[in-house]
Amino acid sequence: MAACMRGIMYLVSIERNALLLTRGSCVIVESRRYVRGLRRKPVRVLFPDADTQLKTTPKPQPAEENVMRQRKVETLKSTSERVEDGVLVKARINERSAAKQSAVLKDYVDGLHFERASPGDKRLARLVSVARSRTFREHQGKILLEGRRLICDAMAAGATPQMVFFSTVERLRELPLDKLKRATLVKVKFEDIKIWSDLVAPQGVLAIFARPDPSRLNFTNKGHSLPLSLICDNIRDPGNLGTILRCAAAVGCHNVLLSKGCVDVWEPKVLRGGMGAHFRLPILHNLEWDAIENHLSKSVTIHVADRSREAEDSNATALQNSSKAVDYGWTSTRVGSKAYYESWAQAPTAIVIGGETHGLSVEAVRLAEKTAGHMLYIPVVPGVDSLNSAMAASILLFEGRKQLLKISQTSQKKIKI
Repeated sequence: MAACMRGIMYLVSIERNALLLTRGSCVIVESRRYVRGLRRKPVRVLFPDADTQLKTTPKPQPAEENVMRQRKVETLKSTSERVEDGVLVKARINERSAAKQSAVLKDYVDGLHFERASPGDKRLARLVSVARSRTFREHQGKILLEGRRLICDAMAAGATPQMVFFSTVERLRELPLDKLKRATLVKVKFEDIKIWSDLVAPQGVLAIFARPDPSRLNFTNKGHSLPLSLICDNIRDPGNLGTILRCAAAVGCHNVLLSKGCVDVWEPKVLRGGMGAHFRLPILHNLEWDAIENHLSKSVTIHVADRSREAEDSNATALQNSSKAVDYGWTSTRVGSKAYYESWAQAPTAIVIGGETHGLSVEAVRLAEKTAGHMLYIPVVPGVDSLNSAMAASILLFEGRKQLLKISQTSQKKIKI
């Protein structure tokens, strides 16, 4: 360092002398090369030991600085986003908890809790499809009822509801809620009920009941019943059987007995046709003829009505010239015949209605012969086939009601069943 300073001082002195010498002669000496020493940087001192060397950190380049700045900005954004996400998550959790609390409050109707069917809930489809099977109804003891009126009639008679599907709370309130405390209530979409309903305009309520036992039901027609029983033999059309049951309930029959071979009385179409008749009078189904006889009083008179196959071969002339029952479509080989408007209901009476396809069974005719009954026929104009079983049952039942009421009014005594 001392040598460097001496060299600099020497150069400065030389420059001064040169200026003094050249002023008189107007000669200017170029001095830029001598000043270059002053512009140099100081010499870096190097130490012999490597451990004591100065370690200088390189300054970051502009590109690296930009990258670092971007990373800092990204970290700040991520932290802010995390905070915001945390706030949003907390808000959503609070909203869900509030929604759950409100849903729990809304899932009660007059103290009754009901469930909401999830999108994948298939209880309705499974129960309805299986309840339509006669084998399931007989083995599991369950029936399907649809509509407010039918469900109300069933509960009024003492039937036990197990599960109720409804579309709106208003539909549920139309039912007697005090009798639904032990039932499972499930709210489903109206579209789901419409898919599984047999009605053109569904009412939005379906119910699964335990199959009622007639001996445990409280029938509303007990105080207005007459000593008149109806026996259905080989009635296989659900619509006809439902109409017959509805007519029997309107007449005030004491009971209805169904032999083996009839359609199931708890068939959905039979229930719709009966319009609540199942819960207004005792209906015993799938009976043998020995059991049918045991369900009738000892003083009963059994009358039969059946369509004759011989009427199909008879012509209009024979029908016009004859007044026999066989010519009008009602036949009997061992039992006497009577027109429906003649006197035949004078004591406890039972009427046997046969099916249109298979007709009466031999056991029905034997019972009529055993109890001194008659073959009842309904005259029709020539060329017209006999009436179907539902129409014939309606005419005969109301005629029997008229005759029994007339006898009770005349004698002022009620006929014992």
